[in-house]
Amino acid sequence: MPERIFHVITPLQDFFSKVINGSVLLFVATFAAMVVANSPAADWYNGMLNYPIHFEIGHVSLFSHLGHDMTMLQFVNDALMAIFFFMIGLEIKREVLIGELSSFRKAALPVLAAIGGMVVPVLVYLLVCPSGPATAGAAIPMATDIAFALGVLALFGKRVPLGMKVFLMALAVVDDIGGIIVIAIFYSDFFELQPLLISAVLMAIIYIGGKMHIRKVLFYYVFGFFVWAMFLQSGLHPTIAGVLVGFMVPALPVFDTHKFADDMKKAIDSFPVNGGQRGKHAMVLNNQQIVLLKHMKYTVRKTISPLQLIADNIEPFVSYVVLPLFAFVNAGVNFGEVSTSELMGVPLAVMCGLLIGKTVGIFTFSYTFVKFGWVRMPTGMNKQLLFGVSVLGGIGFTVSLFISNLSFSSVSDIGMKLLNEAKLGVFMGSLVSGVIGYFLLRFLLPKKVDALEPEAVYLSKEEDK
Repeated sequence: MPERIFHVITPLQDFFSKVINGSVLLFVATFAAMVVANSPAADWYNGMLNYPIHFEIGHVSLFSHLGHDMTMLQFVNDALMAIFFFMIGLEIKREVLIGELSSFRKAALPVLAAIGGMVVPVLVYLLVCPSGPATAGAAIPMATDIAFALGVLALFGKRVPLGMKVFLMALAVVDDIGGIIVIAIFYSDFFELQPLLISAVLMAIIYIGGKMHIRKVLFYYVFGFFVWAMFLQSGLHPTIAGVLVGFMVPALPVFDTHKFADDMKKAIDSFPVNGGQRGKHAMVLNNQQIVLLKHMKYTVRKTISPLQLIADNIEPFVSYVVLPLFAFVNAGVNFGEVSTSELMGVPLAVMCGLLIGKTVGIFTFSYTFVKFGWVRMPTGMNKQLLFGVSVLGGIGFTVSLFISNLSFSSVSDIGMKLLNEAKLGVFMGSLVSGVIGYFLLRFLLPKKVDALEPEAVYLSKEEDK
């Protein structure tokens, strides 16, 4: 069933990729939420957020927590966003195995930049809001939204050096790791050991299944769902389950490319082109042709690792369903509830954390270590471009909104008020960072950039060994 669903979604993705991309759809959903939240339909919007989600098989309710049905808001943030974090887990594993985090020298600069981009924003936030309930939101400006940040870079086309794109992507991956750790440690309500032990057993089964070369994606979806369900009951935030299951998915295919080429060559050479029956409006294959085609399909699937296959399957669903829906249910800021004096509190703290904290943290940590010769500047980048891309790091949005909900999850009046203010700060900080970063890079980027070899982004192959 999941594969059939994605067979439908993939053509839609192809259509939307030509007309509208995920970042634009995310922006539209955000704008729609703000309009509805400040219109006469605000009561309907708030009622929709609190609408209970009930799905029961037998006597088991799949989307309940502590005996209560999830609301629509909780379903999106705790269930659907687990799929988003599952994709992040797959991306992190891929980067660690073969990407820009696969060696110390490749990972050093993005890791250092990300550390600076997480520590300094927290300090800036606490300088503005040093005490009181508002301090719970100190982690909000830690995040970088890779979709929007890369979307800004994409506006410059080939003017952007490959090294800059890779640096920003690797930085965002490390940033996600930091956010995941913060969510796991600081945003867990309670702790139940038994569900965690069950989830550990389930993840062990997933791991063993990978070692046994189980390549049916349904296996990983089903066991991943039950791991998520156990995390939901354990007290740890259920989105962490998505990341951990992502780590368990095998990245090694059954067949390597040499075996794939040999098998396909043999199948093609032995394929009876003149077999079967042809008509004006139809063609019927014979049994030998069907057997060979099925064998070729089997060979193709065995040459793609489950990690890549699953990532390719869920990416359109995350981009075109999960994230826009997340934005719509979380971006409903009521501007009338924020007074001018209150703007100097949480909104200013979040905005300064994103705009100033991320820029200073990423740039200072990166340039300091480059200056001392401990790491190398990415090919095609200089100090000015590093500063420009550091400003883009202040586009927080998705994960910042997510952490805002965790920080001020209280249903009390003050909790809801601080959450509304935090969302406003996320919008202001992300928007200003994006606009300033765009105009800086528009001025700083060269009019023409020579094509770079992928291996030369950070260092040569020999240096990487």
